[in-house]
Amino acid sequence: MNDATIIENVERIRERIARAAAGAGRRPEDVRLMAVTKTVDDERINAAIAAGVDIIGENYVQEAKRKIELMGHPCQWHLIGHLQTNKAKYAVKLFDMIHSVDRQEVARELNRRAAGTERIVPILIEVNVSGEATKRGVAREEALNLAREIALLEHLSIRGLMTMAPWFDDPEAARPYFTALRILRDRIAAADIPGVHMEELSMGMSGDFEAAVAEGATIVRIGRSLFGDRPSG
Repeated sequence: MNDATIIENVERIRERIARAAAGAGRRPEDVRLMAVTKTVDDERINAAIAAGVDIIGENYVQEAKRKIELMGHPCQWHLIGHLQTNKAKYAVKLFDMIHSVDRQEVARELNRRAAGTERIVPILIEVNVSGEATKRGVAREEALNLAREIALLEHLSIRGLMTMAPWFDDPEAARPYFTALRILRDRIAAADIPGVHMEELSMGMSGDFEAAVAEGATIVRIGRSLFGDRPSG
């Protein structure tokens, strides 16, 4: 895939975001496009950045570390993959936001490591809205308590929620899961926990992002529709 195709894909996705937002009575500028770059080569990432993408989402700390050391910070780098506690010391230095905090253990370790950098790290709580055993995230009914606990950690700042909906042939079938995350966001916001800012809903991917936008997504995570299918194996 060449640079021109990536530029066209960025434009096409932004147009689709704008239509979905307008249809829901939202402003297109309130929805940010994240390019998901797991296994994507540096040249194509740079093409997406040149096309105006200002958030890069990485799944693995080590892969992101190499890319960030090479490219610097022409955009924001977000961690969207599972975070092991032994990688927290790198994560607090590398990423502008961490989307995948789903348990006290990792939150405490992030807080400890962030204290050493004098940073307050923006995070999202990952919620397993579907309840599928194959997906990570705190259970929906436990998310509020987790937010209360993390809010006590001085070097983390909760900015919202993240989820991954089940895959369906019909994107509209994913909509109830996005609705559920929005309702949960509103419930946590209503609890008025000091220091918790429920601003972000990170939800929606290549196959279902328009339904996510209609339900309130503020960040959509797009890989395949930007860069094509990943090589198998």
